[in-house]
This record gives sequence, C-alpha cells and structure tokens, in this order.
Amino acid sequence: MLCKLLHMTARRHILPAMRTMKRATLVRILAAVLLSVAMALLVGGIAERRARADLVEGMTADARLRQVLLASEIARFRLLPLALADDRDVVGAVRSGRTVAHRLDIKLASLAQATGASVIYVIGRDGRAIAASNWQDRQSFVGSDYGFRRYYREAMQDGAATQFALGTVSHRPGLYLSRRTADGGVVVVKLEFDRIEREWRAAGGITFVTDRSGVILISSRPEWRFAITRPIGVRQAAAVRTDSGVGALRPQPFALDGATLRLPGRRAALHDVATDTDEGGWRVHLAMPIQPTINGVVRGSALAAALVTLALIALAWGARERSRRRALRTSELEAAVADRTRALRTEIEERIAAETRAAELREGLRQANRLAALGQITASVAHETAQPVAAIRNYVTTARQLLARGEARAVDDNLGAIARLTDRIGLVTAELRGFARKGSGTIGPVVLAEVVEGARLILKERLSAVAFAVPDIPPDLIVVAGRVRLEQVLVNLLQNAIEALAGRPDPRIAIELDVRDTMVSLIVVDNGPGVDPAVAGRMFTPFVTSRPNGLGLGLVIAQDIMTDLGGALRLLPSTSGARFEATLRRVP
Repeated sequence: MLCKLLHMTARRHILPAMRTMKRATLVRILAAVLLSVAMALLVGGIAERRARADLVEGMTADARLRQVLLASEIARFRLLPLALADDRDVVGAVRSGRTVAHRLDIKLASLAQATGASVIYVIGRDGRAIAASNWQDRQSFVGSDYGFRRYYREAMQDGAATQFALGTVSHRPGLYLSRRTADGGVVVVKLEFDRIEREWRAAGGITFVTDRSGVILISSRPEWRFAITRPIGVRQAAAVRTDSGVGALRPQPFALDGATLRLPGRRAALHDVATDTDEGGWRVHLAMPIQPTINGVVRGSALAAALVTLALIALAWGARERSRRRALRTSELEAAVADRTRALRTEIEERIAAETRAAELREGLRQANRLAALGQITASVAHETAQPVAAIRNYVTTARQLLARGEARAVDDNLGAIARLTDRIGLVTAELRGFARKGSGTIGPVVLAEVVEGARLILKERLSAVAFAVPDIPPDLIVVAGRVRLEQVLVNLLQNAIEALAGRPDPRIAIELDVRDTMVSLIVVDNGPGVDPAVAGRMFTPFVTSRPNGLGLGLVIAQDIMTDLGGALRLLPSTSGARFEATLRRVP
C-alpha cells in the first residue's frame, strides 16, 4: 500500500517537475545560442567593414608608393640624353658620320652597363643610327633607320620626346627618352622595366600600368602587355598600334566591375585600386585578393564575440547554479583567456612587422623624394655646367694659339683659369651626388652654414629667378643633424616656396636665423599667396596638398626627418606669404 502511494505521488508531482526543469534548461540554452549568434553576426559585420576599409587604404598607399618609385626611376634616366646631347664624341660623330663613331660605341656601351639602361644610341641627321651601346650584338641598332619613329620626329621638332613602344629590332617593349643634339642628331635612351616587374611580382598581388587609352604598358604579368582594359574605338586602337609598333592589341585579360577584378577560370575576385593619372597619362593599378583576409578577420571576430557572449551568459547562469556550474565556468574562462592571449600575441607580432615595414617605406619615400627633386633641378645642373664647359673650350683654343706663338706665361694663365672652372663644375656635381646618395642614418655634429650653402648650390639656377636673402651664419654654429637629410628638408622648403611664387611680379624668399642657448631655428619665408586655410591644419598629413600635381608627401617626409633628428618642423602664423620653421638642437 505504501509503495503504491509513493508511486502515485511520483507520477503526480515529481515527474512533471523534472520535465518542467528540462524544458526550462532547453529554453535557456536555446536563448543563449541565439543571442551569441546575433552578437557574432553584429560584430562580424562591423569587423568586415573596418577590415575592408583598412585593407583598401593600405593598398592605395602601396599603389601610390609604387607610382612614386616608378616616376623616380624614369626621372633618373632622363638625365642621360640631356648629358649626352652636348658630349664631344656625340657631336663629332653626328658631324662626321659613322667613320669616327667607333669610339662613341665603346663609351655608350660602358655608360649603359653602369646606369642599367637597356640601350643607348645616337641617330644621325638622316634618321639612321650611327652609334649604339649594342654595336657588338647581332641585333645591333647601328645602321637602322629610325626616321619614322615619333620620338625621333618630336625630338627634332621640339628638342625632346618620350614614347613607349615595341623595339623594331629587339621586339622588346620599353620607354624611349630622346633629345636633339646641337648639330641636328638625336640621342636616345631606352628603358626596360623587367627588374621593376620582377619586384612587383615578388611583392604580391598584380600590378600594372595603363596609359590614357587604357592600354597596359607595364605589368607584373608580362602576358598582359599591350592588352586593353576597356573598349576603345577602331581609330584609337589603330593609332595605339601604330605608335607602339604592335601588330594587334590583346583582348581584356580580366572582367572589371567597379573595384572588383575577376580573372578567367578563377572564382575568387580581386580588389583593384588605381592612382591618379600622372603628367604622362600613366596610372598604376594594384589588384589583390582581400576577401580571404576579410573572411579570416570576420570569423575571428565573430567567434570571439560568440565566446564572450556565451561566457557572460554562463557567468549569469552560474550565479543561479553556482555549485553545479562552477567547474564549467572556470573552464570556459580559462579557454577565453587562452584565446585572448594568443590573439594579443599575434597582434603584437603583426604590429612589430608593420612598424618595421613602415620604417622601410619611410626611408624609400625619403630617397624617392630626393631623386624626384634631382629631376626637377636638371635645368640648374645644365646651366651651371654649360657655361664653365664653354669657357674651357675657349681657353683651350686660345692656349693653342698662344702656345704656337711661344707665349708660355699666357698659356699658364689660361691653364689656371681652366683649373678654376673645373673646380666649379666639380663643386656642383659633388653636391648633387651627395644629395642623391641614400642617407646613412648617422646623426652628429653638422656645420649649419655648409648645409645652407649646399642647398643654395643645388637650387642656384631656380633661386636666380627670385630675390633670395640669406643671413650671415657663423662658421662655428654647429647643430645635431645628418647633412644629407637636413639638406633634403631645406631643399624641400625652398622648392615649395619657389613653386608658390610662380607668376608673382616681385618674388622674394629669405632664410631667417634664430639662435638660442640650446636650440637653433631656420625660418624659410616667402611673399607668395600663403597656405590655403582649408589645408593648413593638415599640411603634415600624407597625400594632403594644395597643388594640382603635388603628391602631398614632401612636408610629411621633411617633418619625419626633423623628428628623427630630435628637432621639429612647423608652419608659423603669417599675415602674408608662408613661414616654415625648422628647429634643431645646438651643439655648445
């Protein structure tokens, strides 16, 4: 009887209570899962947008850097035809023809090997090559007719020309830089981009350069050269084929929808970013697969959000069932801490790698800025060296006449004048070589007067167009700096002032000196229009500029250099013109 009573009690009260407890537990578990999934979706969406924006921003900066380095490489080779246009052997070969050009062949071959140019050659007045650096090759350019080439016709008409085309003899694509000589010939330097394309392939992603017509000229995928990236008309395509020398343009190698680039036979899409068009109409494109990286970030963030949500729910649940859930809660917390520790360790390693890469990129930008500045002051170099060279020729002619008459004393005077002129040329070229050389990074005592004089010598021709005032700097005034890097800062500030004064009726630039006990300030002042208030607060931010053709990197690099030197660079308030102050530590 008692057993029957106990059985009936269990069926009526205990079993329904147990079923109610199971249903409540299942409801709590289901609610926890749904909440963690919702939190994972929310956090994953935020992480995806942020990761995409960061990756696109990094790709854009990388593409701009590749454009700057490509432009500096081309600017370096533009000096060659300018320097050879007045060369004595070049002038003699153009005047006399092939009979005296063999010595020039040897010189051009040595110069091409030293500079890395693909080929250097001289075209005579009749349009045929009379000397070439590849004179010993089977495919020598000597004797070939280039009168039909655009770079030859434009150089004869305008003095200089640039053309990207397929070689008629070598059948290799390259950029031709040409300049007319004094006696009607043309000096041509061909630049090929195989090394740059290899570096782009090693850096990852797909990099390619397009012209104004959208035709690919340079690419980390060589099979893309002379392929179209958008539909073009029949006449435009015919003009591109004629100018580039290719038989037919290749079809578009990819499908481009906005910023999404798809390759045939490949399911994963690439993200494409492109720089602004430069002065030559070229744009640098960089395409990389960013979705796998974004998916990894989203998965990690969503998983972390889900784990955190579940951990919080477990803590709340454990407050009600502390004794039964204590061990489970401790295990979950330990797992969450271990996951977070691994994530923090990975983040620290990635930050260290990013900072190292950023330092390397900053040094690359500094060197590119110096090389780009050299390209802008080519006219100054030509002017500073052309006059002494012409004077030396006159002195040599006079000395021969005096020597024939036996006037040894007058010959000795002429030789002394020639020595002084060569010293002048050596001073200019030595300063430019030092400016172009990559900085060693060494910081120490530097004579401030020598730095200012070096910058003035580099920009002497451009400064001759303005009223330029420099204070008397004591020769014993020494600051803590690196000479090349401090010169780069001063050249950058002076060039900005010169460009700001373009078209002004009374252009004036002055350098002011403020010497204190422990600090020295150089202040560059001009009477130009001043800094636009819209960009004044962001002058030292990358890619912020008020000039149409500016990259917005010069002042950023200059400020970075001053910070490394233990100084500072800032824009001073001014009622007229612009005032930039560079502050350095003084050596007592």
